[in-house]
Order: sequence, then C-alpha cells, then structure tokens
Amino acid sequence: MPRICRQAWPVTRRLCRRAWLAGLLVVVGVLATPPVGAQEAADASATWRVVSVERKPFTMRVNGELTGFSVDLLAALAERLDRRYTLVLEETFSAMLERVEDGAADMAVGNISITSEREATFDFSQPVFDAGLQILIPAEAGASLGVLAAIFTWEMLGWVLAAVLAIFVVANLMWYFERRDAPYFQRGYREGLWPSFWYALHVMVSGGFEEHVPRSVPARLLGIALVVCSLFLVSAFVAKIASTMTVNELRSDIEHFTDLYGKQVGTTRGSTASAFLVAKSIDHAEFDDIAALFAALEAGRLDAVVHDAPVLRYFATADGKGVSRVVGGVFKPEKYGIVLAQGSPQVEDVNRALLALRENGRYDEIYRRWFGDRDR
Repeated sequence: MPRICRQAWPVTRRLCRRAWLAGLLVVVGVLATPPVGAQEAADASATWRVVSVERKPFTMRVNGELTGFSVDLLAALAERLDRRYTLVLEETFSAMLERVEDGAADMAVGNISITSEREATFDFSQPVFDAGLQILIPAEAGASLGVLAAIFTWEMLGWVLAAVLAIFVVANLMWYFERRDAPYFQRGYREGLWPSFWYALHVMVSGGFEEHVPRSVPARLLGIALVVCSLFLVSAFVAKIASTMTVNELRSDIEHFTDLYGKQVGTTRGSTASAFLVAKSIDHAEFDDIAALFAALEAGRLDAVVHDAPVLRYFATADGKGVSRVVGGVFKPEKYGIVLAQGSPQVEDVNRALLALRENGRYDEIYRRWFGDRDR
C-alpha cells in the first residue's frame, strides 16, 4: 500500500465510524418519535370527552357554570386518575347516550340507571348512587277526602262495633241488677233491654241519666264505673276521629303506582320510568325535556309525574316548592352508573378510582354536599 494511503487510512476510518454512528442516531430518533397524527391522538385520549344532560341536582347549570353531584364526582375521578376532561350538556337523555354509542364521547354521567337493556350496548361502571322511581303530584291534589271518608273506614267501624258491644253488655248487667228495685227496669228482658241499652248509652256519652238513679249496690258500682270509663272512652273515640280526619287531610288519592290507572301521568321519553309504566300497562305521556314535564304538571295537564326519586325530591324542595309534593315511597329501586362505550379500556381505571374515593371518604363528602347524610 502506498505510504500516503497508509497515513490517510486512520483518519478515513474515524470519519466513517462517526458518520455511521450519526446515521444510527438519526434512525433511532426517527423511530422513537411518533408521527404527528399519532401524537395528537395520544393527547386526545388523555382528555375525557364527557357528556351529560341537565337533571338537578346531578348535573345543572348555575350562573353559567356546570355543577351538581355528578359534576363533582367526575372532577374527583379525573383528579384521582390525573386526567383532563371536557363536559358537554346534551338536550335530551337519548342524545347523551347516542354520543357515547357513536364514539363522539368517552363516557356519560348523571342519573343513568343501570339496566340489562343498556348493558347490552354500553359498559357501566360500578354503581355510584342508589335511587329508584317515585311519584310527584300537584301540592293541592287530593288535599281532603271529606269527613265521611275520614270517619267511615274499616278501622273506625271496628271501634264503633266494640263500643256498641260494650254498651250492650252493660245494659244487660244493669237490667239484671235493677229489674226488681227500679220501676224503669221492672219489665221482662225483651221489653226492658232497650231502656237498659238507652240508659247505658246515655251515661257513656253524657256521663249521666236523670230519669233513673241506680238503687241496688251492684248497679250503683256499675254506674260509677260506667261514668268513669266514659270519660276515657269518649275522649279516645273523639281523638281517633280527629286523628283520622287529620291524616286524611294530608293523604292523596295517589299514593302508589297502582293508583295511576285512569290518571294523566307523565314521564321522560326513553327513561326507565317510561319502561316501567309500559310494563304495567299504565297510559302516560312522554316528554323529551324534564323542564317541559314539570311545567305540564304545574299547568294542571298532568295528575302525576313518575321519575327518579332524587330528581323529584329535589324539584319538590326547590323549583317546585309549594306547587308539588312527592307521595308514597320508592317502588322500583335502581342504581346509577357511569356509562362508557362497550369494551372501553377505561372501565377498570374508573372502577378502581371509584373504590378509592369511597375508601378515602371523598365520595361521602360529595354525597353529603348534595343530599345530606345517607341513611344507615
């Protein structure tokens, strides 16, 4: 090899080695850097796209800001999982679910009941709220059922029959003790029973009977006992009538879903309340918007609204205070959950975060903020 070549070879070798290393670094850098589209997709997946619908007190807009139980719970979940999110309100409940189904949203929050039908289309988180269906009626509906309806009940009839039986027994004893000494009772059993009954009735009601004063010792003792007992029995009887009438003043002719047949009933379209009414063959009107549903009740176009119990209770104590009231108890228990797309990889993360929020007391804090202490 010529001398000049031997002298240039080390320099050339070093330059080639450096060029090779530089090329390798460029290739590794290119492979490690994701394409622009993939980077944007990764950023998008880090932000939850959440939808809801206005249902006070779960999701509502106050002074332009979204707030409510579901909004606070969503914020706690996102903080726990270090996620950003956007929350958008849809106009209707069905539109909210459609956004999750067609992939326009990652999840939906609110008063969303977990049902087998919805489970076939979506994935649910573990339950986040215990609820159920209840009935809302106008405040003045069925305010009074009348005096006769208050008095003529089976319970009251039993009291009356017991009083008549007691008076009949006393009348027989009075006739037996006085039939020889008192002219008022000196007649046969069949002829003397009615005067004796009248005497006992008069003493029981008014505490005295001027036409006759018992003469025999047993009759006098019986008369004294009758007068004393009358003070308690008559008072108890009058108090029972008064209490029965008071209760009926507060009672409506709609107390249970079985009372809804033949009434003007309303609920929201596509809700579990609507499915329940259909299953029970109860005719009802459906509304796309819950505000329109409540407005129809206030306007007198509906006799009753069937919907989620916490939503109705909140309305009756807030916007509908004085014009509506909740009656009866929860007759179809339900559980709310967070809706995610079927097969969503985020279900496990959400469930673990929910368990953590329950364990550290954050869930209870949010619950008390909107509903007070939970029943134990």
